[in-house]
Amino acid sequence: MAKAFKYGLKGITGYLEPSERDLLRSLFDDVISMLEPEERANQDPLAALVGLDAEAREPSDRALKRLLPNVMKDDDEASLEFRRYTERSLRENKIGALRAAALGLDKDELVLAPADARHWSTALNDVRLVLAERLDIRDDADAEHVHRMQDWSQAEDVEGYLALVYNFTTWLQESLVQAMLASLEA
Repeated sequence: MAKAFKYGLKGITGYLEPSERDLLRSLFDDVISMLEPEERANQDPLAALVGLDAEAREPSDRALKRLLPNVMKDDDEASLEFRRYTERSLRENKIGALRAAALGLDKDELVLAPADARHWSTALNDVRLVLAERLDIRDDADAEHVHRMQDWSQAEDVEGYLALVYNFTTWLQESLVQAMLASLEA
């Protein structure tokens, strides 16, 4: 059974069972797959090098749109222009955090340096955003409904299973953030 992250003499530490590490690795991989940009045959290598994407479009997948939102609610054209200049680097940063967190899953006990903790926090947040979108969490009532699902034996369908995974990643991220705050106070 997982142990919450805590701050101590070794830094921020936590423990995950092998099945929990496998679950997180799979979730991180899934989000990485969502974020990886499509390879284009005629892509300008200089534009790719500096992070420009003249063909960037608003994602049609709601979960991906949650990870890569428009910057201006009421101005689609300005949002698209901003997306063309920033989306590639945003995707790369998110993928980098997910991969860095996944590398830490190779050990039974997690010992996180400050940079590792930031990567983990970013990775868990992105996983939670995708799960929240898949569970259609829109308000506090939706969140409360999902948080009521606490027993793995109650998971009778995909939504129930996703709710349990969402609750697990929420608990894990909350304990990590608390440990990060404790490290700042020390």
